[in-house]
Amino acid sequence: MSEQTFEDKIKECIEEIRPMLQADGGDCELVSIEDKKVMIRFKGACQGCPGAAMTLKMGIERHIRSKVPDVTEVCAESM
Repeated sequence: MSEQTFEDKIKECIEEIRPMLQADGGDCELVSIEDKKVMIRFKGACQGCPGAAMTLKMGIERHIRSKVPDVTEVCAESM
């Protein structure tokens, strides 16, 4: 079995967290990875939600960095 690429690991982490966002009417998707910085896009109820910044840093970024420690930051694309 081959090793997962850096991008595959990030995608897997996002897929693990999406059901929690979808349960509240939101969602997110991977936009890009530059160096070790991950850019996501919020969708649905997450767009414009006052709690999105906390969800991003305390939820999504924490989860991704726990599984892929090389990630330096996770940011949301500005709409």
